[in-house]
Amino acid sequence: MNTAPTKIAVLVSGGGTNLQALIDAEKKGIITSGKIELVISNKPGAYALTRAENAGIRTAVINNKEYATREAFEAEVKSVLKENGIELIILAGFMCILTESFTSCYPKRIINVHPSLIPSFCGEGFYGLKVHEAALSYGVKVTGATVHFVNEIPDGGQIILQRAVYIEPQDTPEILQKRVMQEAEWNILPEAAELVSKEIKEKGEEYEHIQG
Repeated sequence: MNTAPTKIAVLVSGGGTNLQALIDAEKKGIITSGKIELVISNKPGAYALTRAENAGIRTAVINNKEYATREAFEAEVKSVLKENGIELIILAGFMCILTESFTSCYPKRIINVHPSLIPSFCGEGFYGLKVHEAALSYGVKVTGATVHFVNEIPDGGQIILQRAVYIEPQDTPEILQKRVMQEAEWNILPEAAELVSKEIKEKGEEYEHIQG
């Protein structure tokens, strides 16, 4: 078994609250089998980059708007991941849908957190407040969050962990979003990061070299 921590890259686009949950979990010893080595943002100036810098984590900005094609953008992301020896990719509020040509290079090496109980309110078009608006509009009594492996289907990969959150009568999309983050996302994303990092370590040479 490989004794070194699994090298993790976190891909972000915004404020980085889920990234902060991962950083805090590493400090608290919740994540021990992996180590966040790199944070990549597709948006210059994203506050998530400041969070990473404050924690002493290397950062990279790869602005998708500066590339003529999605393939060129993803090729640069893959190049940076390879340069840093990354073994596990965590999408934490990353607002770019990755193509099959990217995801197929990293089978069971990319995880994402989604703010609903998949298969409800997920897939293309369901992100951010839109998820919580849909849950409230539909009238469900329980929602939550899901961490899943990423494949070519948006929110379509194998589920790793889920946690339920009850909807309260006074909930607005904004209130519900905050509670789902606090009670579900910020807990199960670090837990899943540890589970998958540990599995990568234990599988040794089979997972020794990331593709791409």
